[in-house]
Amino acid sequence: MNRTNRRPLWRIALAGLLLVALVAVFLVRLVDIQVVRAAELNEEAEAIRSRDVPVYGSRGDIVDRNGVVLADSVMRWDIALSPKQSRKAPFEREVPDPADPSKTTTVEVGLEQAAAELGAVIGRGPADIIAIIDSHLAEDPNSDFAYVAKLVDADVYEKVKALGIPWVEPWVHPSRRYPNGAVAGNLIGFTGTDGEALAGLELSEDECLASEDGLVSSLRSLEDWVEIPGTETVRKQASDGGTLQLTIDRDLQFAVQRIAEAQVQAVGAEWAVVTVMEAKTGKLLAVADVPTVDPNDPTSTDSVNRGSRAFTAPFEPGSTFKALTAASVVDAGVAGPSSGVVADYKYLPPNGANINDSAFHEAENLTLTGVLIESSNTGMSQFGELLTPEQRYQYMLDFGLGRESEVGFPSEASGDLHGDPADWDNQTYYTTTFGQGLTTTSIQITSAYQAIANHGVRMPVTLVEGCTAPDGTVTEEPPTDGQRVISAAAADQTTAMLEQVYLHGWLDATWRIPGYRVAAKTGTAQVPDGQGGYRKEYLVSVSGYAPADDPQFVVSVSIMNAVKMNSSAASAPVFRDVMSQVLKQFRTIPSGAPAPELPATW
Repeated sequence: MNRTNRRPLWRIALAGLLLVALVAVFLVRLVDIQVVRAAELNEEAEAIRSRDVPVYGSRGDIVDRNGVVLADSVMRWDIALSPKQSRKAPFEREVPDPADPSKTTTVEVGLEQAAAELGAVIGRGPADIIAIIDSHLAEDPNSDFAYVAKLVDADVYEKVKALGIPWVEPWVHPSRRYPNGAVAGNLIGFTGTDGEALAGLELSEDECLASEDGLVSSLRSLEDWVEIPGTETVRKQASDGGTLQLTIDRDLQFAVQRIAEAQVQAVGAEWAVVTVMEAKTGKLLAVADVPTVDPNDPTSTDSVNRGSRAFTAPFEPGSTFKALTAASVVDAGVAGPSSGVVADYKYLPPNGANINDSAFHEAENLTLTGVLIESSNTGMSQFGELLTPEQRYQYMLDFGLGRESEVGFPSEASGDLHGDPADWDNQTYYTTTFGQGLTTTSIQITSAYQAIANHGVRMPVTLVEGCTAPDGTVTEEPPTDGQRVISAAAADQTTAMLEQVYLHGWLDATWRIPGYRVAAKTGTAQVPDGQGGYRKEYLVSVSGYAPADDPQFVVSVSIMNAVKMNSSAASAPVFRDVMSQVLKQFRTIPSGAPAPELPATW
């Protein structure tokens, strides 16, 4: 009895042990799945049915000094599809029942039909769409994302959504827009279709304007690839770019571009540059380049015309530079407006240089004022030699020449002062007194005249007013400290001489602006050919400021190869019209007493 009763107990115990062992195995496996490998398995599971999609931040706006939008981001959409899901079974669509239009019936839509419908909306053939699907699947059989169109507008977006193709989905993609077309396009620059900054302020101020894209994932039904509500997860938050405010005035920029373009056409010129600057602050109000670029379609413009020559194209300034030499000798105390020289057609100084004026004339007893009025190279050479080369070179540097401006525009040129005085040969020693043998940019000449107009204090050249981040933080505020270049007395005496040029120069009837005193100087400069010589064409220019009795605005005009009028007579009307527009737009108070007369001869 006892032996018989013990056998079932042993078997029960063995069965219990086996059961315990089996439960332990399940527990270990459960812990492995639920705890040890939980994250890994969850990721694998989600990978089968989830997809990460970029969420685009909006690139910041560019606005003018008054907040008028010059560049912004508009809503566009990229059309994407799932190659893997598109090759699965046809999807079902509810359509009106032909037998009873009040009812609907279900039809199956295959890949070929869906591709044809989608292609008709986005402007692609169905074969192209199927080829995209198949090429992605060839690279990756589980490919789940491919673009078939980018940056479509709201109309196309709505039509794509209306198709109801479950494996096709539009994604928001902000795009760049330039609502004013070519107005300030030379300064603003442009971006590529992928949003990459390519030129102009878009490029140089990208740190302010750039947005940061985010990342969102969501789960999809494996049956029809429709997003499961409530499963969207933000993996990375998108952030918008800042707002870049310029010193440019949109309305003035438009007017200046129109004036310059009309004159380029009238005189058959290659190009023109016009700059407008506040005399007391150094802020640029307009910088016009003709030809220029429409940032909405940059490829329609030749590459050489897509930037701003005002910053990037140095040239020999010619006689507009004589104002700087005159200001320097007056500041150094070696000459004054009434100091005199004998200015002949040709000047042969002891060092062997050979200087001559543009046209033959008999010897004239000219004051420094008269030298500026007559634009005499031989006369200015004699005044310039009163300074040492080192003195003149330092004045050039102080006027802002030989280096990039404070703007730091992309590809901005520094100009070339022909090295330093140690590099000047005998001829260069003299030609640099009247604007040849060295190069400057239009921005540099405008800035130098600003220093004279501002009673001898040069202000930093400013194009960007500031950058405002999305949280309201303002950065990149413009510098406000100027540098004294010449004394106030020397600047005012130079202004008085330039007024005489405006009143008694050969263009006095062409550039007259009623009601205002104006200080200005013309220039007709030879253009280097890049091979040690000069081209036969000329660059004609005018630089000046008004009102001369209380300078507010500086205007510089440069026109290259004015075929029908190859002299400063081509640039003078542009100076007149632009300055008139500026004075009118900003309601500048007219001048009071007339300019005092200075002797031109002795």
